[in-house]
Amino acid sequence: MDEIVLTAETGRSTGTRPSRRGRTAGHIPAVLYGLQQDPLTVSIEWSELRRAITTEAGLNAIIHLEVGGEKHMSIVREIQRHPVRRDVLHVDFVRIDPDQDVTVDVSIVMVGEAKEVTDNDGMVDQNLFTLTISAAPDNIPTEIEVDISELTIGDSARVIDLVLPEGVTTDVDPDEAVAVGTITRSTLEAMAAEEAAEAAALAAELDIEGAEGEGEDGEPAEGAGDASAEDSDDSDSE
Repeated sequence: MDEIVLTAETGRSTGTRPSRRGRTAGHIPAVLYGLQQDPLTVSIEWSELRRAITTEAGLNAIIHLEVGGEKHMSIVREIQRHPVRRDVLHVDFVRIDPDQDVTVDVSIVMVGEAKEVTDNDGMVDQNLFTLTISAAPDNIPTEIEVDISELTIGDSARVIDLVLPEGVTTDVDPDEAVAVGTITRSTLEAMAAEEAAEAAALAAELDIEGAEGEGEDGEPAEGAGDASAEDSDDSDSE
């Protein structure tokens, strides 16, 4: 992968108004810190940064931030946006050491087809969308795959089931669910409706049987009294 170099300008004015004017002109306030060095207040061209973080590596792209002729290997730690307009307000860069692991969040993508789940009118819910990992700067994966092919209803793929590249580790709970096979809401509603219909049919059948055992005005049906009389006569004869 080609080295990503981004030029940062120093000497920017601080404060709300100068920052607003700078952002209007496409200059985003930023800070570079880390590795026990003094933080640097800089500004960057948003168009250049946008190109840098829309590569395959995304926000985990290794950026060589050039400040005053000196390059600093860095990574974007945070992009602050306006809560409504979503404009970029500020960017934090953190220096990294090429010989030390860095901790970043990597996207998790589902692969495969959960045939047994779909055949049973279910769906796969993804519970975990990113995984916090530690890796060398040149070994950060662009994404991590979770295979859902063997999922069944009620089953889950967990963090321990993820296949991490060599040299990549995570401290996330290995039992945390990443993807779960569940029954869809429509299927649950259909099952509930079917159970209700069966219950109603059973209740109707019981009502019919009860009605057949009684005559008009609630009197016992014909033959029921005779049977009682015969029982009585048999008892007297004994």
